[in-house]
Amino acid sequence: MNIIRKMDTINSIGRYLLFTVLVLNLVSLANADTTGSQNIKNAMSGLCVTVQSFLGIAAMMLIVLAGVVYAAGQVLGAETRARASVWATAMLTGAVIGILIYLIVPMVISTLMTGSGLTGNACDFGK
Repeated sequence: MNIIRKMDTINSIGRYLLFTVLVLNLVSLANADTTGSQNIKNAMSGLCVTVQSFLGIAAMMLIVLAGVVYAAGQVLGAETRARASVWATAMLTGAVIGILIYLIVPMVISTLMTGSGLTGNACDFGK
């Protein structure tokens, strides 16, 4: 059961790390020498680039870890097998949601920022 505590610790550290990266990205872009809507566009574009670069790697890692957890659970007892199966399913669901966010959010943000759909680069909001 030591594995469960380690995974919970890794999960909580990952949440805080992701939140910190996103906040620092917005803070650094907010201090740029631009004004008004251009400053918001720069911040959203930077956030989009950061999220897209992170989500691709995170989704792949979740898929690989889901396979590892499922395989490890099959070797152990019945209770651990059931718990590992639930964890693997949750990881795969998280990976699918991450991929959907990776694909859909740039289009939504681009539509909100420019008034039209995607044109060219997904994270270029009319700089």
